Amino acid sequence: MAKKFKFLGDVEITKDLTLLLIIGGLYSLSVALSNTFVNIYLWKQTGEFTDLALYNLSIVVLQPLTFILAGRWAKKIDRVIVLRIGVIFLALFYAAVLITGTNASSYLLLLGSLLGIGYGFYWLAYNVLTFEITEPETRDFFNGFLGILSSFGGMIGPIAAGIIITKFEKFTGYTIIFGLSLGLFALAVLLSFSLKRRPAKGKYCFKRIIEERKQNENWRLVTNAHFFQGLREGTFLFVISVFVYIATGSEMALGTFGLLNSGISFIAYYFASRYIKKSFRKKAILIGGILLYAAVLLIVWDVSYVKLLIYAGTIAIAYPLLLVPYNSTTYDVIGIGWKAAEMRIEYIVVREIFLNSGRIVSILAFLAAVTLFNEEKSIPILLLLLGAGHTLIYLFIKRVQLPVT
Repeated sequence: MAKKFKFLGDVEITKDLTLLLIIGGLYSLSVALSNTFVNIYLWKQTGEFTDLALYNLSIVVLQPLTFILAGRWAKKIDRVIVLRIGVIFLALFYAAVLITGTNASSYLLLLGSLLGIGYGFYWLAYNVLTFEITEPETRDFFNGFLGILSSFGGMIGPIAAGIIITKFEKFTGYTIIFGLSLGLFALAVLLSFSLKRRPAKGKYCFKRIIEERKQNENWRLVTNAHFFQGLREGTFLFVISVFVYIATGSEMALGTFGLLNSGISFIAYYFASRYIKKSFRKKAILIGGILLYAAVLLIVWDVSYVKLLIYAGTIAIAYPLLLVPYNSTTYDVIGIGWKAAEMRIEYIVVREIFLNSGRIVSILAFLAAVTLFNEEKSIPILLLLLGAGHTLIYLFIKRVQLPVT
């Protein structure tokens, strides 16, 4: 039975929608607690950008491959079971980090592969369930409120982790936060048993949906946009946290960075989910993209902690402005696509292939830059090039034509 919450914009929310939001919130809190610090944990063991890049490359290579497999399983078995498998693999990742301990840097590709597989199963199922459980009328709310939960987790997670890590000697604090993340994913697995089973049937044909790009201009534009989104994300997802640590030498400073970013993002996602209407989506994406590129200019030369904090605040406003309407537009394009009801899983798989292709190109470019050239000179230039990814999204999305409702 659906309930109305006027505070959230007078939308009706169902039990499954609520459960999906809670699972998404637990995921966000666990990631906020640990993921940023996994990169620092490995950095402290090796001190090499190439090692971090290889670890992150293994994630983004395994993720799309897993998406293809997860899509087939979701079509033949059940989306909820696929979600559960994803959460279990994410839990296995943290268990592996705990087991390998201070030797984790010797297992970079294994750890990255476990995380990539977990992401692949989790996000395939989560995105398909989002598509099925939400309607066009509740989509902006869902994306926005999930953003609020992610930001809330991001406020609590990094600062709590920073306090725990700095309070304990050597790597003991890291062991505690990785253990907490493991527990949160275990809770998410339990909650997934309350979701209504969603068995699927039909032929799995994601290659046909790749070919649909030739027939469907909207779909071609959206997938191209996702490639450029990945182009920025691949490198920026791990480089910024290392910049903060290098500038300060403190996990607590990294926690403060995350707290500021998520605190502002929490407010921005609330307003974005409530006030960005369909008619303003494209303008919001443009403004968000310009702000994201402007933020890059702050950190490419003479990086300081103050500049990084300003960067954190700027992207905290920009991402909700861009992502809430961008994600909603993507789901709307899929919703009116060829055989959308039958092929929704394939659409999600293809979208992720393009997104992760961008990430792979990004990290390969980073590896080439730090291997072939001087790090101090090549990284700023690379960030200026890759940082334009989100801004270029607008060039594709502005040409998307959706029916007026």
